[in-house]
Amino acid sequence: MYYSRYFTRQFSTAQAVLNKMKIAVIGQSLFGAEVYKLLQRNGHEIVGVFTVPDINGKPDPLAAAAEKDGIKVFKYKRWQLKKVAIPEVLEEYKALGAELNVLPFCSQFIPMDVINHPSHQSIIYHPSLLPVHRGASAINWTLMKGDKRAGFTVFWADDGLDTGPILLQKQTYVAPNDTIDSLYNRFLFPEGVKAMGEAVQLIADGKAPKIVQPEEGATYDPLIKKDKVQINLDQTADELHNFIRGNDKVPGAWLIIDGEKISLFGSKLWTRMKPRGTEITIEGSSQKPIVHKKGLILFGNDGKMVNVSQLQYASGKMIPASKYGKDDPSTQKLELTTEEQQLVINLKSIWNGILNVDPDSTTDFFKCGAGSMDVVRLIEEVKEKCNDIRLATEDVYMNTVFEDFTNCVIRRGRGIEDKEELVFEPVRMRVNNMDISFPNQAFIDNEFVDSSNGQTYETINPNDESVICKVAKASKDDINRAVEAAKEAFEEGPWGSMNARDRGTIMNRMADLMEEHQEELATIESIDSGAVYTLALKTHVGMSIQTFRYFAGWCDKIQGLTIPVNHARPNKNLTYTKREPIGVCGIVVPWNYPLMMLAWKMAACLAAGNTVVLKPAQVTPLTALKFAELSVQAGFPTGVINILPGSGSVIGQALSDHPDVRKLGFTGSTPIGKTIMESCAKSNLKKVSLELGGKSPLVIFSDCDLEKAVRMGCSSVFFNKGENCIAAGRLFVEESIHDEFLRRVLEEIKKMKIGDPLDRSTDHGPQNHRAHLEKLIEYCDIGVKEGATLVTGGKQVNRPGLFLEPTVFTDVEDHMMIAIEESFGPVMIISKFIDGDIDGMLQRANNTEFGLASGVFTKDVNKALYVADNLQAGTVFVNTYNKTDVAAPFGGFKQSGFGKDLGQEALNEYLKTKAVTVEYSS
Repeated sequence: MYYSRYFTRQFSTAQAVLNKMKIAVIGQSLFGAEVYKLLQRNGHEIVGVFTVPDINGKPDPLAAAAEKDGIKVFKYKRWQLKKVAIPEVLEEYKALGAELNVLPFCSQFIPMDVINHPSHQSIIYHPSLLPVHRGASAINWTLMKGDKRAGFTVFWADDGLDTGPILLQKQTYVAPNDTIDSLYNRFLFPEGVKAMGEAVQLIADGKAPKIVQPEEGATYDPLIKKDKVQINLDQTADELHNFIRGNDKVPGAWLIIDGEKISLFGSKLWTRMKPRGTEITIEGSSQKPIVHKKGLILFGNDGKMVNVSQLQYASGKMIPASKYGKDDPSTQKLELTTEEQQLVINLKSIWNGILNVDPDSTTDFFKCGAGSMDVVRLIEEVKEKCNDIRLATEDVYMNTVFEDFTNCVIRRGRGIEDKEELVFEPVRMRVNNMDISFPNQAFIDNEFVDSSNGQTYETINPNDESVICKVAKASKDDINRAVEAAKEAFEEGPWGSMNARDRGTIMNRMADLMEEHQEELATIESIDSGAVYTLALKTHVGMSIQTFRYFAGWCDKIQGLTIPVNHARPNKNLTYTKREPIGVCGIVVPWNYPLMMLAWKMAACLAAGNTVVLKPAQVTPLTALKFAELSVQAGFPTGVINILPGSGSVIGQALSDHPDVRKLGFTGSTPIGKTIMESCAKSNLKKVSLELGGKSPLVIFSDCDLEKAVRMGCSSVFFNKGENCIAAGRLFVEESIHDEFLRRVLEEIKKMKIGDPLDRSTDHGPQNHRAHLEKLIEYCDIGVKEGATLVTGGKQVNRPGLFLEPTVFTDVEDHMMIAIEESFGPVMIISKFIDGDIDGMLQRANNTEFGLASGVFTKDVNKALYVADNLQAGTVFVNTYNKTDVAAPFGGFKQSGFGKDLGQEALNEYLKTKAVTVEYSS
């Protein structure tokens, strides 16, 4: 006897047949139907099909297939009484003249009179490597025993229980998280169908062996029954996992939880860190199980963990294990509209058509005999007959009772998805004449959580140094959790297998949400970083939106090349390249453009298909956390984006050191960039891109449009209150116009309004944080001490807040500190150069370890191009400044770093190239 309950997709093959046989197929199920079809295609004569009676008027798949072909079908309730064949059944069978009985799946006891009657007797399919796991629950026991190999046997039937001689066997590996379904679908079903065809052909050709089963190592395993599969928690995690998956889905291993018998499904070994969640009590557990967002964690007596994804109550109701003990909106009674009442009538008709029963509220789809093909039919008929409502397979398996199913369909029709809601307590403020809200916790695996050690810090409004709120201060443990989440999202989650165009759709949705919340984002950016609101709206937020839209368009345009190579004659070769995502990427962004720097790096990273762990600057975390909130609404899958505020020395270092982070992108100071590069090299030689400090020269020639040069020169220094990585760190002004240039600059400065960054008329806001303001004041003091002329500014504005007066130095000589080092503030450094001495000026301009940006103002195009060719900088602006665009690559030379943000080149920072060479015959 062979027994199994599992079947799946159809299988087809073709095989030339030299010898044909008369065959009786005895059995049932989709597996039996596929074996029958294969034998038909192979040219054998099927003289009859013997299967089980119809259930509720619905024929077994084997019966349906044979009846469609006009083959005689016999549906006996039983073959024998008291172990004696029923005479009329036996005679009816013998009359067919079968030369071989083929039993691909049979749950009935077949008399030996039938087994031995044909000239070639009978062969049976059994889903184990006999003599191991004899019995009706062989697949269950293969998993429950933790076997590393699985397989099937086609054997000659005898009067024992799975003891007959072996005709053939085939085997496969057992994956760590294989279930009965996955093992059956991957190997036992498709390869089993082929093997039955192969076995019959060996018999027809007279080549079939009869290998006596050894008794050494033989096992007989009893039939698995529900009352025998209570879980013993006093065993290792591996043993727990094997026991649960070995009973998934039938009959379902169970525990008593809160006095109720609950079956557990979807077991996987949990190799990640112990998750955060709600502890529950289950008697016999070595540690309290944890209900968390991905399921229910059980602990083995070895301290290791197993995660279960689904639970089933005794009533048959299934729920995600993550919802145990929580209010489940999907179970709430719905008030139906007239149209929805008609929909329920349609659903009853659909169920009746599939099950041949008139369903009531308690009817269970699977207990009425439905199988996996019926699930496919149900989903398709609901889509066709119920207003194009689209269900997932999981919707059926999680709502097997008619009342629950109708509730699910109506919810889907209303656009309600049963997804975990993003729950957090936002910070709410009334500011800038609007209500704003934002998270203040770390964002890990699509959840806002406190830091693992409970630490927080205060983020300050630089306009008045008031405390905005407390923010979670993430720890190294939090980085480990975030990297785990990002790695799982990349390797196992939907993001890694998603169509590139679908990634682009999500990124465009993210851009839409940022645009919808642009005033709120700009307000948050302004109070957290001191950015003038109008600038934050246009640049900080506006360019972030543009960046996501730009890279969303690149998602489905990342492609490789075909490369002509020398052929290995007489064969030919084809070589092509693939551009592949790197994996988990760490991103560390600065405080001057908190949201825009996030967008510049993250958009390219996501477009390439990577996952991200991002550290915002400790002093400006809020727009990044608001972005995280919006990312969930945009539909980014769990774990793709993780954002952790905190100190660079702790979590920035942890990102650099982490062995599972494969790329790190950093914008910040050159000394920190060097430290990061060293750590990345020592940890796992991760790929690095660095956008570091600058001392960008701006050259003003006497033949320029002076009015424009003054206006743009001021912008090059004072834009974003000087906290700008490409700010003109040193202006070289031709001697003949120096004094006039300076006069006009001072006039422009007098026009600048310093004040509240939320005031629409403000030109110049506060510096980002107190330590930076104090550093700028010290910088100015050094300039004075070294002999430079302080023309204006150099001190804090006499008002509350972190405001520095716009500052101008002249008579700055090349050896002075302020001529060499970046201020990163509103400090204009002016040096003269002799009229016409272009090469001398270029030598001075290039005499720096930095090379981020540069600029030149002249009406002479030849001069402009000569200077542009000879300035050693990643960006050269001609008769403009600060003109960045999402399509233009951005990055520096020398100690300003390497790698590019923006433009197509930015994608290279987050991709790896694989070359594939194929050899084929000509």
